[in-house]
Formats: sequence, C-alpha cells, structure tokens
Amino acid sequence: MILHPAALALLTTALLVSGLGAYSCFHGMRILGKWDLSSGSELQLELERRTYLISTVMSYILAFQLMLLFLYIYTADSLHPLFTGAMCAAGSLNANSFGYPVLILKIVNFLLSGVWLIVNHTDNKAYDYPLIRVKYELLNLLIPLLVLESILMFAYFAGIKPDIITSCCGSLFSYESGGFSGEIASLPHIPMKIAFYVSMSLTLASGLFFYLKGRSGGLFSISATVAFLVAAASLVSFICLYFYELPTHHCPFCLLQKEYGHVGYLLYATLLGGGVAGLGVGVLMPFKKLGSMARIIPPVQRRLALAAMICYLLFVLISSWKMLFSALRMG
Repeated sequence: MILHPAALALLTTALLVSGLGAYSCFHGMRILGKWDLSSGSELQLELERRTYLISTVMSYILAFQLMLLFLYIYTADSLHPLFTGAMCAAGSLNANSFGYPVLILKIVNFLLSGVWLIVNHTDNKAYDYPLIRVKYELLNLLIPLLVLESILMFAYFAGIKPDIITSCCGSLFSYESGGFSGEIASLPHIPMKIAFYVSMSLTLASGLFFYLKGRSGGLFSISATVAFLVAAASLVSFICLYFYELPTHHCPFCLLQKEYGHVGYLLYATLLGGGVAGLGVGVLMPFKKLGSMARIIPPVQRRLALAAMICYLLFVLISSWKMLFSALRMG
C-alpha cells in the first residue's frame, strides 16, 4: 500500500517537511542562543539573514502542512474500497494501530502550524524582531511533532495489508463500541445542543465585543477554544445525524463522501479555521505592549477575531440549516 500514488505523495511531502523543518530547527537553536540585536557583528548579520530565509521557507512549508491534513483524510477515504468491512475513512484508519494517531497528530500540528504562521506574520511586521524567541521556541516544539507524524504515517502506510478485515464506521462510532469514539457518540443530544449553541453564542458575542472595543481578548480566545472542542464533539454526537437522516449513524467521515456533497470538508475547514484564529488571538495577548507590538498586534488580533467569527458562524449556519430542513426529527 505504500506504493499507492496518494500515499507516495503524502510520504514524499512529509519527508520534505521534516527535512526542511530539521534544517530550520537547527538554525533556530543557533538564533535562540546567539541572537543579540544590539550587536553589529558579522554573526548577528548572518543570523538576521538566516531568520528571513527560515521564516520564508517555513511559511510555505507550514501553509502546505495545513492542506496535508485534508489530503490525508481524502487518501484514507479513497482507500476504503480496498478493505473488507470498511465503508469510509473510519475503516481505513482502523486498518492498523497507526492510522488514528497520525490523524490526531495532524490535527494538533494543524493548530500549531496555524499559530506559528500567525506569530511569524506578526513578527515580520516589526523592525526589531520582538517575537523572534517566541517564534523559534514554538518552532522547536512543532518540528519534533512533524517528524513524529512523518514516522507514524510511514508506519501506517507500510503496515497496511489489502487482506485486512477492518471495522466499519457503524461499529466504531456506536454506543456499544466502548472506545472514545463511542463515548462521544453516546453523549445526550439535547444537552449537547444546548452546549453547542451556548458556546458558539458566547464566542460570537465576546468576539464582537473584542472587535469593537479591543478588550477581553483572552476571554474571546478561551471561548473560541472551548467552542472548538464542543463543536467537534457535537459533530459526532448529533450534527452528522441530520445529514445522514439516521438516528444511529455518528460517523464524522462519511460527510466527506459524494453522497453528502463533500460537506464535511467545508465543516472541518471552518471549524479548524475558527480554532486557529481564536488561538492566535490568545497567543498574541501577552505581547500587546511589547515595544513595536503595541501598534501592530491590536489590528492583527481584530482581523483574527473577525476571521474566527466568520468561520464559526458559517459552521453554525450550515449545521443549523441541515437540522431545520432534514427529514430526521429528534426530541
């Protein structure tokens, strides 16, 4: 299975990301150890040139890394006809013990990559590199996770055998499965609906207040993060049921298929986009009064808050529209 074209594309890209990431991490450690903006030495000039190179390379690499999450899910979904028992990506990812850990790592790396891109963009707007240490400390945290993701993804594709009998999504995301997916699926839908709409309302209200007044950015970031987690659980618990029009089908992967208009990609893109933008507001909060950041960060945060609100509002509207017009009716 490792010779499948989509798998080869993913692994080749992962190798490129890991290699350039390791290169950037090495020089990032040098910058952290020897950076001195007050110095006019040859070493400092070299580090300043190097940081421009690393910022440019990692900006493109991590932007591409964001898209790889969706490519990985698409590849897993396209492989499901090869396995007995699989009906969608849920079965393909369950073909061995590495599929779901890779997915979880990719989601974590998606969020961290988005935050790094926000920090890097903000730092590049200043003349005195005020976030240089924050940027490279975050990069040194992210790169090992990207390398680990690449290793586990290689193990996943290398360990797949066509004669494997895997589980279908109906058994993985059912009340009786006994795993984490079953626990999320079994969450009572009425309390989850209340939690979903309350968390989204609080996020939109606090985001609008922050956008207009420039205050309580930390509250908005916390609300956006909580809303991200609640919305992800709600998607499995009750939202997807209205798309399938079945009260027992909780799979979050079937939404990606043609029968449902590939709506899952739009739902996941808006949810992840809102999560990254909301986290970005919170990450920048401690540096609002740091030198030149005092005039740079507030407008960046307002744009991030607006982006998060738009993404979450789209997610709520798409979900609510289907809940209103679906043939399924739940108490």
